[in-house]
Amino acid sequence: MDPLTSFLATIGEEVEDAEEESFLLFSQDIPSANLGFVDSRATTIDITIHDQDFTIHQSPTLLSSSRAGGTTGAVLWKITPLISSWLTNTTTNPLWTHSLLTPSSTVVELGSGISALIALSLSPKIHHYIATDQEYVQRLFRQNLDENASATTTTSSNTKSQKTNKSSKQSSRKNKPSSGQGSKGSGNGNVTFTSLDWELDIAGSLKESLGLAPTPTPTPGEDKEEEDEEEEDKGFDMVISCDCIYNEALVAPFVRTCADLCRLRPVYTNPDDQDAGGSSRRGNETGRRGRRKPTVCVIAQQQRSPEVFEAWLQETMRVFRVFRVRDEVLGEELKLGTGYLVHVLLLK
Repeated sequence: MDPLTSFLATIGEEVEDAEEESFLLFSQDIPSANLGFVDSRATTIDITIHDQDFTIHQSPTLLSSSRAGGTTGAVLWKITPLISSWLTNTTTNPLWTHSLLTPSSTVVELGSGISALIALSLSPKIHHYIATDQEYVQRLFRQNLDENASATTTTSSNTKSQKTNKSSKQSSRKNKPSSGQGSKGSGNGNVTFTSLDWELDIAGSLKESLGLAPTPTPTPGEDKEEEDEEEEDKGFDMVISCDCIYNEALVAPFVRTCADLCRLRPVYTNPDDQDAGGSSRRGNETGRRGRRKPTVCVIAQQQRSPEVFEAWLQETMRVFRVFRVRDEVLGEELKLGTGYLVHVLLLK
Protein backbone atom coordinates (compact mmCIF):
# COMPACT_ATOMS: atom_id res chain seq x y z
CA MET A 1 0.00 0.00 0.00
CA ASP A 2 1.46 3.37 -1.02
CA PRO A 3 1.82 6.11 1.63
CA LEU A 4 -1.14 8.20 0.41
CA THR A 5 -3.52 5.23 0.31
CA SER A 6 -2.37 4.24 3.79
CA PHE A 7 -2.82 7.83 4.98
CA LEU A 8 -6.40 8.01 3.70
CA ALA A 9 -7.23 4.75 5.44
CA THR A 10 -5.85 6.19 8.69
CA ILE A 11 -7.47 9.62 8.88
CA GLY A 12 -11.15 8.77 8.50
CA GLU A 13 -13.96 7.90 6.12
CA GLU A 14 -14.72 9.84 2.96
CA VAL A 15 -17.69 12.21 3.12
CA GLU A 16 -20.37 11.06 0.67
CA ASP A 17 -23.24 13.50 1.24
CA ALA A 18 -22.87 17.18 2.13
CA GLU A 19 -26.34 17.59 3.66
CA GLU A 20 -25.96 14.47 5.78
CA GLU A 21 -22.50 15.51 6.98
CA SER A 22 -23.72 18.98 7.90
CA PHE A 23 -26.72 17.61 9.80
CA LEU A 24 -24.53 15.12 11.70
CA LEU A 25 -22.02 17.77 12.76
CA PHE A 26 -24.42 20.55 13.70
CA SER A 27 -26.97 18.38 15.48
CA GLN A 28 -24.44 17.89 18.28
CA ASP A 29 -23.94 20.23 21.21
CA ILE A 30 -21.28 22.78 20.30
CA PRO A 31 -19.60 24.80 23.05
CA SER A 32 -19.90 28.54 22.73
CA ALA A 33 -16.69 30.22 21.59
CA ASN A 34 -18.17 33.61 20.80
CA LEU A 35 -16.82 34.60 17.38
CA GLY A 36 -13.67 32.59 17.95
CA PHE A 37 -11.12 35.25 18.94
CA VAL A 38 -8.50 34.41 21.54
CA ASP A 39 -8.80 37.96 22.95
CA SER A 40 -10.01 40.66 20.57
CA ARG A 41 -9.02 43.49 22.96
CA ALA A 42 -5.39 42.56 23.64
CA THR A 43 -2.54 43.98 21.59
CA THR A 44 -0.28 41.02 22.43
CA ILE A 45 -1.08 37.39 23.23
CA ASP A 46 1.29 34.78 24.67
CA ILE A 47 0.99 31.30 23.17
CA THR A 48 2.96 28.10 23.90
CA ILE A 49 3.19 25.32 21.30
CA HIS A 50 5.18 22.18 22.16
CA ASP A 51 7.12 24.02 24.88
CA GLN A 52 8.00 26.89 22.56
CA ASP A 53 6.75 30.32 23.61
CA PHE A 54 5.45 32.91 21.17
CA THR A 55 4.24 36.47 21.70
CA ILE A 56 1.77 37.44 18.99
CA HIS A 57 1.07 41.09 18.18
CA GLN A 58 -2.43 41.89 16.91
CA SER A 59 -4.58 44.94 16.15
CA PRO A 60 -7.93 45.34 17.93
CA THR A 61 -8.21 48.79 16.34
CA LEU A 62 -7.95 47.38 12.85
CA LEU A 63 -10.42 44.60 13.70
CA SER A 64 -13.06 47.15 14.70
CA SER A 65 -12.42 49.43 11.73
CA SER A 66 -14.63 49.73 8.67
CA ARG A 67 -11.91 48.70 6.24
CA ALA A 68 -13.29 47.54 2.90
CA GLY A 69 -12.50 43.90 2.25
CA GLY A 70 -12.76 42.75 5.85
CA THR A 71 -10.64 42.86 9.01
CA THR A 72 -10.90 39.33 10.41
CA GLY A 73 -7.21 38.66 9.85
CA ALA A 74 -6.20 41.40 12.28
CA VAL A 75 -6.35 39.19 15.39
CA LEU A 76 -5.52 35.66 16.51
CA TRP A 77 -8.31 33.07 16.40
CA LYS A 78 -8.70 30.21 18.89
CA ILE A 79 -8.35 27.41 16.38
CA THR A 80 -4.96 28.56 15.08
CA PRO A 81 -2.80 27.50 18.06
CA LEU A 82 -4.60 24.13 18.14
CA ILE A 83 -3.94 23.48 14.46
CA SER A 84 -0.34 24.67 14.82
CA SER A 85 0.19 22.17 17.61
CA TRP A 86 -1.48 19.34 15.67
CA LEU A 87 0.38 19.99 12.42
CA THR A 88 3.78 20.05 14.11
CA ASN A 89 3.42 16.81 16.06
CA THR A 90 5.82 14.86 13.86
CA THR A 91 5.69 11.67 15.93
CA THR A 92 1.95 10.95 15.78
CA ASN A 93 0.35 13.10 13.07
CA PRO A 94 -0.35 10.87 10.00
CA LEU A 95 0.70 13.73 7.71
CA TRP A 96 4.25 13.11 8.98
CA THR A 97 4.16 9.38 9.68
CA HIS A 98 2.89 8.72 6.13
CA SER A 99 5.36 11.18 4.55
CA LEU A 100 2.79 13.67 3.27
CA LEU A 101 4.86 16.23 5.16
CA THR A 102 8.65 15.85 5.09
CA PRO A 103 11.67 18.13 5.60
CA SER A 104 11.62 18.76 1.83
CA SER A 105 7.97 19.87 1.68
CA THR A 106 6.72 23.19 0.33
CA VAL A 107 3.49 24.38 1.98
CA VAL A 108 1.16 27.27 1.13
CA GLU A 109 -1.33 28.75 3.59
CA LEU A 110 -4.48 30.60 2.56
CA GLY A 111 -5.72 33.37 4.84
CA SER A 112 -2.75 33.38 7.20
CA GLY A 113 -3.78 36.50 9.13
CA ILE A 114 -1.39 38.57 11.22
CA SER A 115 -0.25 35.91 13.69
CA ALA A 116 2.24 33.97 11.52
CA LEU A 117 1.74 31.23 14.12
CA ILE A 118 1.49 28.26 11.77
CA ALA A 119 4.41 29.59 9.74
CA LEU A 120 6.49 30.01 12.91
CA SER A 121 5.79 26.52 14.22
CA LEU A 122 5.84 24.56 10.94
CA SER A 123 8.55 26.29 8.85
CA PRO A 124 11.51 24.94 10.86
CA LYS A 125 10.38 21.41 9.98
CA ILE A 126 9.94 21.86 6.19
CA HIS A 127 11.75 23.32 3.20
CA HIS A 128 9.59 26.35 2.40
CA TYR A 129 6.44 27.96 3.78
CA ILE A 130 4.38 30.46 1.78
CA ALA A 131 1.79 32.46 3.72
CA THR A 132 -0.88 34.34 1.76
CA ASP A 133 -3.54 36.87 2.74
CA GLN A 134 -4.62 40.40 1.97
CA GLU A 135 -1.89 43.02 1.99
CA TYR A 136 -3.12 44.75 5.16
CA VAL A 137 -1.92 41.89 7.41
CA GLN A 138 1.66 41.99 6.15
CA ARG A 139 3.16 44.49 8.61
CA LEU A 140 2.06 42.57 11.72
CA PHE A 141 2.78 39.22 10.06
CA ARG A 142 6.38 40.29 9.50
CA GLN A 143 6.67 41.72 13.01
CA ASN A 144 5.49 38.45 14.53
CA LEU A 145 7.95 36.48 12.42
CA ASP A 146 10.86 38.76 13.25
CA GLU A 147 10.21 38.95 16.98
CA ASN A 148 9.39 35.27 17.52
CA ALA A 149 12.01 33.58 15.40
CA SER A 150 15.38 35.31 15.31
CA ALA A 151 16.68 32.53 13.05
CA THR A 152 13.84 32.98 10.59
CA THR A 153 13.57 35.78 8.07
CA THR A 154 10.71 36.44 5.73
CA THR A 155 10.83 37.34 2.11
CA SER A 156 8.03 39.87 1.70
CA SER A 157 6.44 39.95 -1.70
CA ASN A 158 3.36 41.34 -3.37
CA THR A 159 2.37 39.36 -6.46
CA LYS A 160 0.96 42.45 -8.14
CA SER A 161 3.93 44.78 -7.68
CA GLN A 162 6.94 42.48 -7.41
CA LYS A 163 8.14 42.97 -10.96
CA THR A 164 8.49 46.71 -10.47
CA ASN A 165 9.96 46.57 -6.97
CA LYS A 166 13.64 46.19 -7.78
CA SER A 167 14.99 46.84 -4.30
CA SER A 168 12.67 44.22 -2.83
CA LYS A 169 13.93 41.68 -5.34
CA GLN A 170 17.55 42.39 -4.53
CA SER A 171 16.90 42.00 -0.80
CA SER A 172 15.02 38.77 -1.45
CA ARG A 173 17.86 37.27 -3.47
CA LYS A 174 20.20 37.64 -0.51
CA ASN A 175 18.21 34.99 1.30
CA LYS A 176 18.01 32.62 -1.67
CA PRO A 177 20.52 30.29 -3.30
CA SER A 178 21.15 30.56 -7.02
CA SER A 179 18.32 28.12 -7.77
CA GLY A 180 15.86 30.85 -6.81
CA GLN A 181 14.41 28.81 -3.96
CA GLY A 182 14.30 29.89 -0.32
CA SER A 183 17.16 28.65 1.84
CA LYS A 184 16.16 26.15 4.53
CA GLY A 185 19.36 26.38 6.59
CA SER A 186 18.38 26.90 10.26
CA GLY A 187 14.96 28.08 9.08
CA ASN A 188 16.60 31.15 7.54
CA GLY A 189 14.66 32.64 4.65
CA ASN A 190 12.22 29.78 4.24
CA VAL A 191 9.08 31.79 5.03
CA THR A 192 7.56 33.98 2.35
CA PHE A 193 4.54 36.23 2.64
CA THR A 194 2.62 37.39 -0.43
CA SER A 195 -0.78 38.93 -0.99
CA LEU A 196 -3.29 36.69 -2.75
CA ASP A 197 -6.81 37.74 -3.69
CA TRP A 198 -8.98 34.66 -4.22
CA GLU A 199 -11.20 36.52 -6.68
CA LEU A 200 -8.65 38.54 -8.65
CA ASP A 201 -5.24 36.83 -8.55
CA ILE A 202 -4.14 33.73 -10.45
CA ALA A 203 -3.30 31.13 -7.82
CA GLY A 204 -1.75 28.81 -10.37
CA SER A 205 1.17 31.18 -10.94
CA LEU A 206 1.93 31.69 -7.24
CA LYS A 207 5.25 29.87 -7.13
CA GLU A 208 6.41 31.40 -10.41
CA SER A 209 5.55 34.91 -9.25
CA LEU A 210 7.74 34.41 -6.19
CA GLY A 211 10.66 32.94 -8.12
CA LEU A 212 10.44 29.69 -6.16
CA ALA A 213 10.31 27.11 -8.97
CA PRO A 214 12.81 24.39 -7.94
CA THR A 215 15.83 23.08 -9.79
CA PRO A 216 16.40 19.77 -8.02
CA THR A 217 19.55 17.66 -8.07
CA PRO A 218 18.89 14.63 -10.30
CA THR A 219 18.95 11.29 -8.56
CA PRO A 220 21.23 8.52 -9.91
CA GLY A 221 19.81 7.02 -13.07
CA GLU A 222 17.44 9.92 -13.68
CA ASP A 223 17.44 10.91 -17.34
CA LYS A 224 17.25 14.43 -18.76
CA GLU A 225 13.54 14.11 -19.54
CA GLU A 226 12.77 13.17 -15.94
CA GLU A 227 14.95 16.04 -14.69
CA ASP A 228 13.07 18.50 -16.90
CA GLU A 229 9.82 17.15 -15.51
CA GLU A 230 10.84 17.98 -11.96
CA GLU A 231 12.07 21.43 -12.96
CA GLU A 232 8.60 22.22 -14.30
CA ASP A 233 6.90 21.47 -10.97
CA LYS A 234 4.86 24.55 -10.08
CA GLY A 235 2.89 22.89 -7.32
CA PHE A 236 2.91 22.39 -3.56
CA ASP A 237 2.91 19.44 -1.20
CA MET A 238 0.19 20.88 1.00
CA VAL A 239 -2.38 23.69 1.14
CA ILE A 240 -3.45 24.79 4.63
CA SER A 241 -6.41 26.95 5.57
CA CYS A 242 -7.37 27.79 9.13
CA ASP A 243 -10.79 29.31 9.87
CA CYS A 244 -11.36 31.01 6.50
CA ILE A 245 -14.90 29.72 5.96
CA TYR A 246 -17.34 32.10 7.64
CA ASN A 247 -18.98 33.95 4.76
CA GLU A 248 -21.00 32.26 2.01
CA ALA A 249 -19.87 34.87 -0.54
CA LEU A 250 -16.28 33.66 -0.13
CA VAL A 251 -17.05 29.97 -0.61
CA ALA A 252 -16.79 29.78 -4.41
CA PRO A 253 -13.57 31.83 -4.78
CA PHE A 254 -11.99 29.99 -1.85
CA VAL A 255 -12.74 26.54 -3.29
CA ARG A 256 -11.60 27.66 -6.73
CA THR A 257 -8.29 28.88 -5.31
CA CYS A 258 -7.74 25.58 -3.51
CA ALA A 259 -8.50 23.68 -6.72
CA ASP A 260 -6.22 25.87 -8.85
CA LEU A 261 -3.32 25.25 -6.46
CA CYS A 262 -3.98 21.51 -6.41
CA ARG A 263 -4.18 21.26 -10.20
CA LEU A 264 -0.48 22.11 -10.33
CA ARG A 265 0.14 18.53 -9.18
CA PRO A 266 -1.31 15.24 -10.49
CA VAL A 267 -4.68 13.87 -9.42
CA TYR A 268 -4.35 10.98 -6.97
CA THR A 269 -4.68 7.56 -8.58
CA ASN A 270 -4.74 4.50 -6.34
CA PRO A 271 -1.91 2.25 -7.57
CA ASP A 272 -4.08 -0.79 -6.78
CA ASP A 273 -6.72 0.51 -9.21
CA GLN A 274 -5.36 -1.35 -12.25
CA ASP A 275 -6.83 -3.56 -14.93
CA ALA A 276 -5.76 -7.10 -15.61
CA GLY A 277 -2.95 -5.92 -17.87
CA GLY A 278 -1.46 -3.79 -15.11
CA SER A 279 -2.40 -0.42 -16.59
CA SER A 280 -4.19 2.24 -14.62
CA ARG A 281 -7.91 2.35 -15.40
CA ARG A 282 -7.62 6.12 -15.52
CA GLY A 283 -5.06 5.88 -18.30
CA ASN A 284 -2.00 8.04 -18.58
CA GLU A 285 -3.81 11.34 -18.08
CA THR A 286 -1.13 12.75 -15.79
CA GLY A 287 1.73 11.55 -18.00
CA ARG A 288 5.13 11.95 -16.46
CA ARG A 289 3.63 14.23 -13.80
CA GLY A 290 2.44 11.05 -12.08
CA ARG A 291 5.86 10.74 -10.43
CA ARG A 292 4.95 13.61 -8.12
CA LYS A 293 2.73 13.30 -5.08
CA PRO A 294 -0.66 15.02 -5.32
CA THR A 295 -1.27 18.15 -3.27
CA VAL A 296 -3.19 17.56 -0.04
CA CYS A 297 -5.46 20.29 1.39
CA VAL A 298 -5.96 20.54 5.16
CA ILE A 299 -9.00 22.71 5.96
CA ALA A 300 -9.63 23.57 9.61
CA GLN A 301 -12.59 25.61 10.77
CA GLN A 302 -14.71 26.54 13.74
CA GLN A 303 -18.35 25.45 13.67
CA ARG A 304 -20.52 28.52 13.27
CA SER A 305 -23.22 28.56 10.60
CA PRO A 306 -24.54 25.21 9.30
CA GLU A 307 -25.69 26.98 6.12
CA VAL A 308 -22.23 28.35 5.34
CA PHE A 309 -20.58 25.03 6.17
CA GLU A 310 -22.95 23.07 3.95
CA ALA A 311 -22.48 25.56 1.10
CA TRP A 312 -18.70 25.13 1.42
CA LEU A 313 -18.97 21.35 1.52
CA GLN A 314 -21.28 21.15 -1.50
CA GLU A 315 -19.00 23.40 -3.54
CA THR A 316 -15.90 21.51 -2.39
CA MET A 317 -17.29 18.06 -3.17
CA ARG A 318 -17.82 19.11 -6.79
CA VAL A 319 -14.06 19.06 -7.36
CA PHE A 320 -12.55 17.32 -4.32
CA ARG A 321 -12.77 14.08 -2.43
CA VAL A 322 -13.38 15.09 1.19
CA PHE A 323 -12.31 13.21 4.33
CA ARG A 324 -13.25 14.35 7.85
CA VAL A 325 -10.33 13.63 10.17
CA ARG A 326 -11.47 11.29 12.94
CA ASP A 327 -11.22 12.00 16.66
CA GLU A 328 -8.44 9.50 17.34
CA VAL A 329 -6.21 11.35 14.88
CA LEU A 330 -7.12 14.86 16.01
CA GLY A 331 -6.88 14.38 19.77
CA GLU A 332 -8.86 15.87 22.63
CA GLU A 333 -8.61 19.56 21.70
CA LEU A 334 -9.95 19.17 18.14
CA LYS A 335 -12.27 16.17 18.32
CA LEU A 336 -16.02 16.36 17.61
CA GLY A 337 -17.82 18.31 20.29
CA THR A 338 -15.05 20.89 20.69
CA GLY A 339 -16.62 23.12 18.05
CA TYR A 340 -13.77 22.59 15.57
CA LEU A 341 -13.57 20.57 12.35
CA VAL A 342 -10.66 19.37 10.22
CA HIS A 343 -11.13 18.00 6.70
CA VAL A 344 -8.58 16.69 4.21
CA LEU A 345 -9.20 17.25 0.49
CA LEU A 346 -7.84 15.50 -2.58
CA LEU A 347 -8.58 16.74 -6.08
CA LYS A 348 -10.85 14.44 -8.07
